[in-house]
Amino acid sequence: MDNDNELNSMNEVMDQIDSSMKNVRNGEVVKGKVISVTDEQATVNIGYIVDGILPKNEICKNENANVDEVLKVGDEIYVYVIKTNDEDGNVLLSKIKADREICWDRLTELLKDDKAFEIVVKQVVKGGVITDLYGLRAFIPASQLSVKYVSDLNEFLGKTLLVKIIELDKSKSRIVLSRKEVEKLEVEKKKEKLWSSISKGDKVKGVVSRLTGFGAFIDLGGVEGLAHISELSWRRIKNPSEVVSVGDCVEVYVLNTDKDKNRISLSLKDTKKNPWDNIDEKYNVNDMIEGTVSKIINIGAFVEIEPGVEGLVHISEISEEHIAKPSDVLKVGDRVKVRVLDINTKDSRISLSIKDTVDKPKDNFKQYLDEDESGVTLGDLLKDKLKNIKFE
Repeated sequence: MDNDNELNSMNEVMDQIDSSMKNVRNGEVVKGKVISVTDEQATVNIGYIVDGILPKNEICKNENANVDEVLKVGDEIYVYVIKTNDEDGNVLLSKIKADREICWDRLTELLKDDKAFEIVVKQVVKGGVITDLYGLRAFIPASQLSVKYVSDLNEFLGKTLLVKIIELDKSKSRIVLSRKEVEKLEVEKKKEKLWSSISKGDKVKGVVSRLTGFGAFIDLGGVEGLAHISELSWRRIKNPSEVVSVGDCVEVYVLNTDKDKNRISLSLKDTKKNPWDNIDEKYNVNDMIEGTVSKIINIGAFVEIEPGVEGLVHISEISEEHIAKPSDVLKVGDRVKVRVLDINTKDSRISLSIKDTVDKPKDNFKQYLDEDESGVTLGDLLKDKLKNIKFE
């Protein structure tokens, strides 16, 4: 009877031991506690009937590292079960594979939740850059580095970027990241903020993003506005590059906005003093001044008398002689003397004359006729010359 009781007690103890032991399987990641460390391996209690063996080459990739520099007795770690029963009857474990599995699980969650996270660019390769992500190699294509065109990948080397996962393939160990997707969201937020705050007449700051023949595009923070070439300067210019360059920080006036068409019209010249202000206090009719021919048209030539102030010399005011077209006697860049004929402050117009600045040769005979009106005759002027001449 006593033997039966002892046998039952032993069975109960064994059942309790079995129930307290984990059932581990090959390919499973389990949590364990380091119970011993040697130069070649570590022993880990994983709650199984036997402890697991963690060889040095399964602890870290650095072959020169000492095991006790990586693991300490009492450390709680995750390990991957390679075999539940190796040649020696031990449970063979791997920390490297466990870390890798955990990383892939984390990446899967990041992709599922569409979360952004920071990485540091480690290497520039053909077509993109490489980064280290939880010990795994991840690739960012050049096309995914920015919403803008990237000409030099090396400018990203060593930089911290906020990225998202756009492709994940564990079977091929493929991880593709994108900074562009994060920037898109940032741009959209900036756009909404800008459109909710910007109004006609506002003075705002921006950066010149690109130049075209008809004007300059200015980034106001997520939205580009256009400053037409006529709104870049009070002077007449042929190309926007005469006034601004890409990358310039500028202050501009908002002329008009159209959210539906995503258009903002800007003016750079309106932030500067209008040279036409008080122009009638600087110049008067009949003033003789110098200027530069800035443009030639069929009906005359424009002459710039100071930066931003041009006057028109009509073709009839260019020369005393008849000319077929202004370009027969003038060319752009000529320095000329002009006389002010008229000033129209309301329409910002000045009429000029070139021919009225030239000394006109006097007709002596006409002068005599004009003087005759004052009582002096031609005979009076010539009488001394004729007095000794006899006429038959």
